[in-house]
Amino acid sequence: MAARVGIFDSGVGGLTVVAALHRSQPSLEITYIADTGFFPYGGRDPSEVADRARVLAEMLLERGQDALVVACNTASSAALERLRDEFPLPIVGMEPPLKPAVEASTSGVVAVLATPGTAAGERMARLNERFGGETQVFILPMPGLADLVEDGEVAGERVEAMLREALAEPLAEGLDALALGCTHYGFLRPVLSRLLPDDVRVIDAAEPVARRTRTVLGELGFDLDASGESREVLCYATGDPARLEATITGLRRSGADLPTLQIGRPVA
Repeated sequence: MAARVGIFDSGVGGLTVVAALHRSQPSLEITYIADTGFFPYGGRDPSEVADRARVLAEMLLERGQDALVVACNTASSAALERLRDEFPLPIVGMEPPLKPAVEASTSGVVAVLATPGTAAGERMARLNERFGGETQVFILPMPGLADLVEDGEVAGERVEAMLREALAEPLAEGLDALALGCTHYGFLRPVLSRLLPDDVRVIDAAEPVARRTRTVLGELGFDLDASGESREVLCYATGDPARLEATITGLRRSGADLPTLQIGRPVA
């Protein structure tokens, strides 16, 4: 029997994790919930985000899962420990990839692009305290950036202006490693590659989280065969599914490498 993995995020951002997992393990049964009815999480109170995370975890468990992935930095910061305490299955979370950014930096200057909620969260503070060391770390809250991605806007003057303004000081100080602290920002890699010097490494957590999920499934006893038959990803929205489908279409037009997604009926 194929392993079943449930993944959720506030919107389309978690599809970067879905895509990474599907590329390496196309035979997995993946169910994805985009909480578009409550998007965005970045400006919400952490307790509200934690409550939503619990609701989404329950929705996925009702559909039968062997593991869950919280494919959202803000939700992981607000709710990961609570979810692990309450639900009897492995739960993989996200965190801004500050550690690998620090390890990759030779200039000693790194930056983290994050939603306001993640930037101000305890998890980000702990990461900075633990791994920042003598590195100059710029934690850059990006209000509105995930909203643009959620609308399918991953290029153009508004996106570029927002990124240029945020990155101006870190670049002036010698930035050479940029951590993406929101799964939505993975869709901005093409524009970042145009805006950043060639020596700036861009690091996100989608691939590491996919690897961790495969490890967890292996520990559960599943025989993971990367050559298995490719499955569609079942995708639900808590908001308007037509809008979700339109966003996904726009992301594909912009070059996003996404698996085949079957958009199901909306969930509450």
